[in-house]
Amino acid sequence: MKNIVILISGGGSNMEAIVRAAGRDRWAERFGARIAAVVSNKAEAGGLAIARAQGIDTAVVPHKDFATREDFDEALAKVVDGYAPALVVLAGFMRILTPGFVNSYAGRLVNIHPSLLPAFPGLNTHQRAIDAGCKVAGVTVHQVTTELDHGPILAQAAVPVLPDDTADTLAARVLSQEHLLYPRAIAQWLSDT
Repeated sequence: MKNIVILISGGGSNMEAIVRAAGRDRWAERFGARIAAVVSNKAEAGGLAIARAQGIDTAVVPHKDFATREDFDEALAKVVDGYAPALVVLAGFMRILTPGFVNSYAGRLVNIHPSLLPAFPGLNTHQRAIDAGCKVAGVTVHQVTTELDHGPILAQAAVPVLPDDTADTLAARVLSQEHLLYPRAIAQWLSDT
């Protein structure tokens, strides 16, 4: 069985979309894959309750308990490695990972970013797209490398930027595409491996 470990920091809407797709699209039968665990750096992350309700193992590794980013990533890797993951999925995990962590999962660590990379890496992507006068924004699923939001692109979806858009209205339309694109990109990755 190919174990998937999902890392979250908040409400877990992308994680929930992935879990739903895994069940609906029979990933266990089709790809020999399952969501083995959901891990968060925040005990209050709402997505943990969603995962538990689906019978998925959960764990918390509070980043504030560690003096350095390296110490946190080492502890996080120990938890993740306990599930022998074929794939590690960042789904709203709001921590920049160290090169050591990223390199240990090279080729099997993916992220979703709310822009059409390489445009607008980092934060505040929706407002930056509006401020730049973009007519199209979107979402990218990519492999994670040591350079923030610059890994090989696995999938993208475009969303129009409307004349009266705010960062919030654009974010809501992009998020609806994230929920469709991320499970499809993961299924394609599983199919290819």
